[in-house]
Amino acid sequence: MRTQYTLFVCLLASILVGCGTSVYDLRAYTQSDGLVGVHTVKSAKESETQAVAEAECKKKGKRRAVFVESRTTVNDRFPITNLYMCRD
Repeated sequence: MRTQYTLFVCLLASILVGCGTSVYDLRAYTQSDGLVGVHTVKSAKESETQAVAEAECKKKGKRRAVFVESRTTVNDRFPITNLYMCRD
């Protein structure tokens, strides 16, 4: 009985963790002018792209990313590129 309960709790926790992760494979890159670009899909949330940009900025030693602009691309998989500026 105790083992079944533990197994049920572990299964429930793994389902909740799986539902909480992003379904998008967002790509970040750094441009030559220092801006960080994030390739996104149209249905991606701004908070998700912001988190990817901040992770890229932390690699450069900066603490936060400030949204600059959004551009459309010809890429079918990632039709939008959001640009961010890294700040201290």
